Amino acid sequence: MSLPVHLVPSLDGASVGSVVRVDGDEAHHAVAVRRMRVGEALLLTDGRGALAGGAVEATGKLTLDVRLTSYDVVAEPAPSVTVVQALAKGDRGERAVEVLTEIGAARIVPWAAARSVAVWKGDRTAKSLARWRATAREAAKQSRRAWHPEVAEPASTGDVLEIVAAADLAVILHEEATGSLASLAVPEAGEVLLVVGPEGGLTDDEVTAFVAAGAHAVRLGTEVLRTSTAGVAATAAILARTPRWS
Repeated sequence: MSLPVHLVPSLDGASVGSVVRVDGDEAHHAVAVRRMRVGEALLLTDGRGALAGGAVEATGKLTLDVRLTSYDVVAEPAPSVTVVQALAKGDRGERAVEVLTEIGAARIVPWAAARSVAVWKGDRTAKSLARWRATAREAAKQSRRAWHPEVAEPASTGDVLEIVAAADLAVILHEEATGSLASLAVPEAGEVLLVVGPEGGLTDDEVTAFVAAGAHAVRLGTEVLRTSTAGVAATAAILARTPRWS
C-alpha cells in the first residue's frame, strides 16, 4: 500500500531524525480525514524536489509532528514539459490538469483561445484558477511527485507566442497538420512545449502565428481527441522518447 503524501512549505534544513511540523489544511486532512495516529508512516514533500519519509510522533487538532526516517532530494526531471491548455467547458480543463500532473508536466498554462467556449472573467478567473491549482496539488501528491507542477496565470495568445519562442521544442496539436511527433527530435534537456487547442479547434490565424514563432504543427494519428486528453497523449508520446521514461 502506498504511503500517504503531505505537502509542507519547506523541508530546508531537514534530515533523518529531525521532527517536521505539518499544520493547517494538510494537518487537518491527515488527522481528521485520514485519522492518522502516532506511529503511522507517511511521506512529506515540499514540491521542489525534497521527499522525506517519517512516522507520526504527535497530533493536534491542526498539527502533526513527523520524525523523519529518510530524506532525499530528487533532481528536477529533464526535459521539462510545459502544456498550454486551452480553457474548456465544464470540468474538462480540471481533468486535463489532473492527468497532466500525474504524467509529469512541469507547467500548465491556462489559455483563452479564440474558440474557447469557457470564458474566465472577473471573480470566475480567480475561482477557476484556484480549482486548477488545487487539482494539480492533489494529483501531485497522489502520484508521489517530488516536483509539483506550476499552474501559471491565464495567458493570452500573445503570451503563448512568447512561450513558444522561448522553448527548446514547441509543438502544436492540430487535426489538419501533416507532420507527426515521430518526425521531431526531442531534446534530452531544456523545455518541451505543447499547445492544446479548445473543443472548437485552433483557428488558422493561431496556427500560422505559432508556426511563425517556431512551433511544429503535428497530428496524433487519424483520431480526433478531446481537449482534455490530447495533451496527455502527446506528453506520453514525447516522454517515451526521453531518458525520463527509458
